[in-house]
Amino acid sequence: MTTEPDRGGESVWDYPRPPRIDAADGRLVQVLFAGRQVASTRRALRVLETSHPPVWYVPPEDVATELLHPAAGESHCEWKGSAHYWDLRVGGLRSERAAWSYPRPEPAFRQLRGHFAFYPARVDRCTVDGETVRPQEGDFYGGWITSEIRGPFKGAPGTGGW
Repeated sequence: MTTEPDRGGESVWDYPRPPRIDAADGRLVQVLFAGRQVASTRRALRVLETSHPPVWYVPPEDVATELLHPAAGESHCEWKGSAHYWDLRVGGLRSERAAWSYPRPEPAFRQLRGHFAFYPARVDRCTVDGETVRPQEGDFYGGWITSEIRGPFKGAPGTGGW
C-alpha cells in the first residue's frame, strides 16, 4: 500500500502533526442511532491529523446526552489527553463505546472540553451537510470520510506503522 495521496479534494496528508482544531464553518453535523437524532449542530469542531480523516466533535448542548452512559476504560492521546468512552442506549438498543470525550484535555486542546466525538461505524448514520460519511477503517480511529476528503487513510490493515 502506498502513502501517496489521491489527487484533488482535501488530502489528509496535508494535515499537521501534531493535530490542529478547525471550526466546522457552520456545516450541519448529525448523528443518528436507532431512529433517534443523537447529535445535531452547526458548531462542531474538526480535529485534523496527518493520515487521518477528520474527527468531528459536537458541543454537549447539541447532543442528547441522556442517551450516553459512561463506558469502562479510557485511552490516552499524547496531544489531547485522556479520553473517556460512552455507550449509546436508545430503548433496548445499545452501541458500546460509540462516543468519546476529553473531560480534561491538554491545554492546547482545551476547546474540546466536554465535546463528544462519535464512531461512524458504531451508529446508524453520521452526516456532514446531508452527506452520509464513511467510517475510517480499524477499531480504534473515529475519522469521518466524506467525498471531499482524500487518502489513503491510516487504520486499514498494514497501516499501523504510518
